[in-house]
Amino acid sequence: MEASREIELEGHIIDSGIMTQVFDRIMDMEGNFEILEFDVGKRKTDPSYAKLRVKARDETKLGLILSELHRFGARPVEIADCNLVPAEGNRIAPRDFYSTTNHPTFIRYGGEWIPVEEMKMDSLVVFDRETRKAVCKTLSKLLAGDLVVVGEEGVKVVPPARPRKQSLFEFMHGTVSPERPSEAIIAQIAKEMIELKKKDGKIILVGGPAIIHTGASASLAKLIRMGYVDALFAGNALAAHDIEYSLVGTSLGMDLTTGKPVIGGHCHHLQAISEVIRAGSIREAVEKGVVKSGVMYECVKKGIPYVLAGSIRDDGPLPDVITDVIEAQDAMREELKGCGMVLMVATLLHSIAVGNCLPSQVKTVCVDINPTSVTKLMDRGTQQVIGVVSDAGTFLPLLAKQIEIQSGETTR
Repeated sequence: MEASREIELEGHIIDSGIMTQVFDRIMDMEGNFEILEFDVGKRKTDPSYAKLRVKARDETKLGLILSELHRFGARPVEIADCNLVPAEGNRIAPRDFYSTTNHPTFIRYGGEWIPVEEMKMDSLVVFDRETRKAVCKTLSKLLAGDLVVVGEEGVKVVPPARPRKQSLFEFMHGTVSPERPSEAIIAQIAKEMIELKKKDGKIILVGGPAIIHTGASASLAKLIRMGYVDALFAGNALAAHDIEYSLVGTSLGMDLTTGKPVIGGHCHHLQAISEVIRAGSIREAVEKGVVKSGVMYECVKKGIPYVLAGSIRDDGPLPDVITDVIEAQDAMREELKGCGMVLMVATLLHSIAVGNCLPSQVKTVCVDINPTSVTKLMDRGTQQVIGVVSDAGTFLPLLAKQIEIQSGETTR
């Protein structure tokens, strides 16, 4: 027996392409729809509003369609409070718990819409009746008795709007540049970074060892000195090869001035790790004068926090590397609080990991020589990303140059 339900959408649903996606999803899932109201915003800043009646062959099929549309911000016209069920044990979620997107989310309780704090994808929503606060929690942090939102009833998702502004992040939203970066694109990224720092915004750089291998470490060090990196996320490799380069002038045994491997260079990174272990930590290696230049040196000198997350592939690792993955996630999430922009440079797996921790309103740039790496990041849910296909050795020097030109700042 045919089933139907009225839903509504509001916001920049035309400019963001949400209406088209909603129509396509309904028809792809063998449903039908009827437009009951459609109020189109007359000015660039005006939101639009739509009310639809969605139809399907039965209640089961209708429920599946509505669940898909929920992710686009669609909500029933008749709204009830959310359903709350206590967790029966630590890390044991109630069945049918609501699994979050990375979009701004609200839950309805007592007839009031309450914002969910600390949004991230693939997590749960926990509500405290006493404080009337809703918080996004990962499964690993769920405690027995936590009140968990179950189902999509009383949950509202607000996908990021893409109003018609002259901004790189609106213009290139969710796209990949297939060409080597032009100075025009990098100039726009630099402009966004400068404007963000003027507002005391926070910029985090997620970097891979290719930054060192391609000779871009000096440019990243310059960005840190100029104050355009507020935290660094990396693995053991970036830090180890950066310190190797500082100590002996090679990266993974290759002389960066000639591009040729040196005799005995295969063990240089192990020697670098050993020297840091002897000093006690990266900070102590800098303070004792063992490490005198480079990315990690500038982080220590500027007081920039860094989170080095371990991998099963690591040599050593350096004593600063966090080898417990849950502890590394916690450290990254703590630094990501209040972040306004993330630059991901030449590190696919680390970029995906950080993307999973990000709310969708955080401006995100992913730079990789392989265009499929950027596509994979978007496919995993980080839809707000701008993709730039380039090697780190091209991108970072041009970015540092543009920031110097536009800001009028110079540094050695």
